[in-house]
Amino acid sequence: MPTVFLSPSTQEFNKYVIDGNEELYMNFLADRIEPYLRANGIRYVRNDPSRQVAGAIRDSNMGNYDVHLALHSNAAPDDLRGKLRGIDIYYAPNSRFSRNLATILANNLESIYPLPEKSRALPTTTLGEVLRTRAVAVLAEIGYHDNIEDATWLRDNLDRIASNIVMSLCDYFGIPFIDKSVYMRGITVTEPYSNLNIRKYPSVSSAVIGKIPSGATVEINGKYNDWYVVHYNNIIGYAYAPYIALM
Repeated sequence: MPTVFLSPSTQEFNKYVIDGNEELYMNFLADRIEPYLRANGIRYVRNDPSRQVAGAIRDSNMGNYDVHLALHSNAAPDDLRGKLRGIDIYYAPNSRFSRNLATILANNLESIYPLPEKSRALPTTTLGEVLRTRAVAVLAEIGYHDNIEDATWLRDNLDRIASNIVMSLCDYFGIPFIDKSVYMRGITVTEPYSNLNIRKYPSVSSAVIGKIPSGATVEINGKYNDWYVVHYNNIIGYAYAPYIALM
């Protein structure tokens, strides 16, 4: 299953026009993203805010991540303070994967942002978190925190934004989106001495990435049709739900 390096802003000095700051609200957003990632079987690691941007880039590059997702909000120049609005998703111009992910994110955010025409994907030649990471990287500037309408929208829609972002990640990874996070435990009820397959996608024709012995206890984080998103023996994937009895 895919793995994401989740990198909310460390810029506590960027004050919001309503209250709080960029670091605070982007971590609020990351907090709400995490349960959706778990529900969809997406592994994640979160940045260490004390290491700032350079540390986040180094930490990301030390791992094997499919996506590096940086979460920020924007600010206008002094002469336009409070007058600009919009969502900008920045991508690496030489990476078709980065551009594809940014386009998916911008297009999906159109459905929940009050000014859909102002949600766009843009190339960057300066942002280190996009250009210096080994993983496919994008940086999301989600609204302008010096604009009262944008800051209020962000504060009041954190869960909708989180859900929408993870939906975009699922679109990018080619897996179904599960919009309800759960945490349950179950016991496999296969025939004695047989195993329950863990598959890469929720289909009997999908590749088997692990096996669960009969009678084993598994962690369940989401459900898609007749399939559970399970975590067993450090393997995350899909298992056929009728063969798992909830505890």
